[in-house]
Amino acid sequence: MTFSSLDGAKDLGPLIGALDQGTSSTKFLVFAANTAELITYHQMPVQTQAPKVGFLEQDPMELIQGARHCIEATVANLIQLNVDPADVVAIGIANQRETTVVWDKVTGQPFHHAIVWSDTRCLDIVQSYMKRVQRKSDPLFYFQPLNGLPFSSYFSVFKLRWLIDNVPEVRWALEQKRLLFGTIDTWLLWNLTRGEESEEVGDELVGAENGLHLTDVTNASRTFLMNLETLQWDPYLLNFFDIPLDILPTIRSCSEIYGKVMGGPLDGVPISGMLGDQQAALVGQNCFQVGQVKNTCGSGCFMLYNVGPGMRLSENGLISTVAFQLGPNARPFYALEGSIGVAGSALTWLKDNLNLVSDIKEIEKLALKAETDVGVVVVPAFSGLLAPHWHPEARGLICGLSQYSSRDHVCRATLESVAFQTRDVLDKMKLDCECPINSLLVDGGMSQSDLLVQLQADILGIPIKRPSMAETTALGAAVAAGIADGIDVWDLQSLGEVSFDTFYPKISEEIREVKMEKWCIAMRKARPSGYLSEEGMNQTSKTTRSINASIPLTIFSLSTFLMLKIADILQNQTGSS
Repeated sequence: MTFSSLDGAKDLGPLIGALDQGTSSTKFLVFAANTAELITYHQMPVQTQAPKVGFLEQDPMELIQGARHCIEATVANLIQLNVDPADVVAIGIANQRETTVVWDKVTGQPFHHAIVWSDTRCLDIVQSYMKRVQRKSDPLFYFQPLNGLPFSSYFSVFKLRWLIDNVPEVRWALEQKRLLFGTIDTWLLWNLTRGEESEEVGDELVGAENGLHLTDVTNASRTFLMNLETLQWDPYLLNFFDIPLDILPTIRSCSEIYGKVMGGPLDGVPISGMLGDQQAALVGQNCFQVGQVKNTCGSGCFMLYNVGPGMRLSENGLISTVAFQLGPNARPFYALEGSIGVAGSALTWLKDNLNLVSDIKEIEKLALKAETDVGVVVVPAFSGLLAPHWHPEARGLICGLSQYSSRDHVCRATLESVAFQTRDVLDKMKLDCECPINSLLVDGGMSQSDLLVQLQADILGIPIKRPSMAETTALGAAVAAGIADGIDVWDLQSLGEVSFDTFYPKISEEIREVKMEKWCIAMRKARPSGYLSEEGMNQTSKTTRSINASIPLTIFSLSTFLMLKIADILQNQTGSS
């Protein structure tokens, strides 16, 4: 997919590229630094594999190849627009967070598919580490004062620990000092700064330099290993999880020149911005002031509240994270975050798994046809429940079905589930911040649905503001790259001129609370205590086998003989009639 906003050449001034590598797609976009105008971009989908229940993987080579392809296609667009690609003076990177890659620093080859952020394969590992702090008052949030995070398979260290414990090649590389770990920002940067052609000769890499092994504070804060105050890898956490420091990337700020692109049509262009995608959207939405809050709805849904330069710990199940650090000498800003695991991916589930629709756009059309309240509720807890509940064993459900229910109602209830989960997070955020939240900025692919944004306004009971320019994640990466020392071409004042579409609540407070109560009831049913878990079913099966085993053999044999005789008599009677 390509996009161009110009009909012919014009003087655009310096341009900034933004590589936006998300869960479902990769894009490369070009913005004009003087106006924040999106000039052109190219986008391609990312394939996600699910080899087992709870497993979600992506091919790291596909991610970097897709990034390079998008860069080439976007540069070709610039040439067609009579825009000189040499005007691109810097590149920023925004990426899906927590997704984990391990690779060989000699060959550059990954040892395993990337484990996606919503993958839950390492639940047992999480539980094993929680048992080590089980006697503490709150084991779930035991490390919160250090890293701001609860124990959850969501975070990278547990995925890394699974790879080390379960993949022999990874253990071998660790022993041979050849293992590198990174989130997707690190993987992209390492490859873009090392060139494309290389081959292994003995233990040496010939034909390309080793890339830069760096990450930024926003991505590092999602690994579970970074200390939120020092902004460095925490020695106690490294020791607790037995992770050697030499496999980890060096932590840098979100806005500085890291290195230059090696090869391709943008050879030599500095890479000078790097943020996790949700923090990039916060910057792209111009949320530089304390108290500003945005909600990004893509594959998942993520609400971030700027709490300023002082770290604030949540008392209501939210995450404390780094919002941004715009320069190596700049003070970091922090955020409270509510992370929702399933939003747009639930629509993909309706299309690909249930075959209810042939196109995701059809979901909104069907949902608009449905009556607004027939009692159908969808809880898309496919990977458990993240913030603010943190129930990894929770499972999705559809309840309130009747003979009258149709796919229209299921589609509407699935869209509504995003609004309900958002309200759940917003309520906790108000408690933590001890202040009202009177409006909410939204972005992300799902925010292009007018119905979804209106549902959020109705359920949250506040105005929802959607920027007219949808690519706020990429814009945030471009901002960070454009303001870096040595680049200094971005005009931050241009961000204040962004226009919004505003959606206001259309339902009464009474109806809103009735709807929310139905959702809460359904969500409680999705928790482990609300349904018969696999463990419970196994226990039931064991109990049944135990009871059967306790029946004396003579009674079992006699009862079997009697049943056979009765069956024979009944068969003879049927035949004679």
